[in-house]
Amino acid sequence: MSEKLPSREQAIQLLHECGCSSRVVIHCEAVAKLAVETAELLRNKGLDVDVALVEIGALLHDLGRSKTHNVHHAIIGVDIARSVGLPEPVISIIRKHVGGGITADEAKELGWPTDYVYVPSSLEEKIVSYADKLIESGKRVTIERTIEQLFGEAKPEAASRVRKLHQEIEDLIGDQS
Repeated sequence: MSEKLPSREQAIQLLHECGCSSRVVIHCEAVAKLAVETAELLRNKGLDVDVALVEIGALLHDLGRSKTHNVHHAIIGVDIARSVGLPEPVISIIRKHVGGGITADEAKELGWPTDYVYVPSSLEEKIVSYADKLIESGKRVTIERTIEQLFGEAKPEAASRVRKLHQEIEDLIGDQS
């Protein structure tokens, strides 16, 4: 691959080739569906959003789950994505999708490379991170459930970031009536 985005089919094939379980693939497909719906809503509101990047980034955001299911799947996913030559914007989505973003202090504590930012900054990164928090076992869940779950896992900082991300996306989407 190159700086050109893979197709939807190539992205799904890559998940399978790297060893992602069918459960992970189903999750990624559901995240991509929601992320694309969100991106299209925002584009229809006049925002400049790369819907194709959102779809491929969402499909591949959990590529690292082919090797581990802990928080380090983001970093492992970045390594896999680099090794197969995925474009940098996709790699950035993979790096920044966890927990609504990982602060520099948290990254250091996790032993992650400190020369990167792990908080979503582009609209595409934010959309994928947000959609990921609203999909559980391939099905959509409420933001309240996600936040409650993060508090239950003793992750109040992540809950706060996810709530902020939710508010930002909701404010951008605006009134749907």
